[in-house]
Amino acid sequence: MTITLRDLEACFEGVIPSIIATADAEGVPNISYLSHVSMVDDEHVALSNQFFAKTAANIRLNPKATLVVVDGLTGAQFRLQLAFAYTLEDGALFDRLAQEVAAGGAQVGLSDVMRLRCVDVFRVVAIEAVPSPVEAVDAPRRPRPDRLFAAENIVAAVAAAADAGGVVDALLEGISAHLGFGHAMLFQSYGEKAQITAIGSTGYVPSGIGAEVPFGEGLIGSAAASGRTVKVSDMSRIRRFGSAVRHSSPDENRTREIVLPGMADAMSQIAVPLLVQGHVEGVLFVESDRRLAFTREDEAALAIVARQAAVSLALCERMSFDPEAALPAHTVPVADGSRVDVAHHPFDDSVFINGDYVIKGVAGRLLVHMLHHYLEGGRREFTNREIRLDTSLRLPDYKDNLETRLLLLRRRLDEKHLPIRLLQLGRGKIGLAVEGEVRLTRR
Repeated sequence: MTITLRDLEACFEGVIPSIIATADAEGVPNISYLSHVSMVDDEHVALSNQFFAKTAANIRLNPKATLVVVDGLTGAQFRLQLAFAYTLEDGALFDRLAQEVAAGGAQVGLSDVMRLRCVDVFRVVAIEAVPSPVEAVDAPRRPRPDRLFAAENIVAAVAAAADAGGVVDALLEGISAHLGFGHAMLFQSYGEKAQITAIGSTGYVPSGIGAEVPFGEGLIGSAAASGRTVKVSDMSRIRRFGSAVRHSSPDENRTREIVLPGMADAMSQIAVPLLVQGHVEGVLFVESDRRLAFTREDEAALAIVARQAAVSLALCERMSFDPEAALPAHTVPVADGSRVDVAHHPFDDSVFINGDYVIKGVAGRLLVHMLHHYLEGGRREFTNREIRLDTSLRLPDYKDNLETRLLLLRRRLDEKHLPIRLLQLGRGKIGLAVEGEVRLTRR
């Protein structure tokens, strides 16, 4: 049976380091380990060059090499005979490998050391299986859904959603139902800070909605900063992403920071940017308890649905400028006479309700704004248009992302089961539901 590069996909996920053997002009051999080997096309592989100066020097003198790669699932080994083709110091392939190297280095605190110098591309002359003294047993493989069909179903549901909340739910529920990944989060980028904020999740309790990740931090931050998909296929090799964040800030009432959730036994993670006209609008993050959980087909499917979600969210934002003419019928809870203490801290616009931290920043200002109108004149309904025109809210002049900010606020209030909630009354309209007598104080 002829072995092709496409048969070796599990060898290129970086689970088990590869080994390259070269020789100098006098035939003196040299062997090095490689952290990243990537398939370029059906005939070429690319090798990352972070450290191996001797290997690089040998290749320039003797352009032949032997590469041993290992299947991360079965342990099967394959020997590739290579012929040096060319070196890259920039371009799309270089950037992708550089991102993978940097993300892996950041996970183990070696971001300053693990920097890609160049990428050496080799033509594959021959591939052969390395005989093993132990009879290999094929690992059980999980039946995988048809990713094209799955992506079609998810895109259809996302495109049919009428508001930002519907888009987020259709995306995350579709990833679970059609692609079989039960743990995912969606992050939105807001222009005023170099960070992204979780606006939806599935599979986590608590949800982590409102958690923030700085650009460049971990897989999620790296995908946001670079605009490229970042993937880890074996978390046992590196420190679990964000573990320090998850465990160092357990009290959000004290820190005003919402803890980023995560699977305790995650083995594979992938962060896919939401791109619209070349701009990163957010990140879709998915994780699994299986090694090598995300194949190339999974990456492609997630990229397709992420782009559709980005476009649909942008369209919802644009359509919210024009509120619907008629409000649908809705029920506003009647105040029951109990007291609701709302504390507003202007220095960061954080808001606490009955001592529970809710939100800060622009979303906090939005809640206080509506409560002021409710207390002064009993108003319970608001439009996106009037909110955008109110300069006291200091919304960004360009691309205010008001729809997703209101979604974030609404879901934080719902998740904490607070006596103040927001109601989606229709496109571009929001309702305020209060159960009790509100006392708003400025701290």
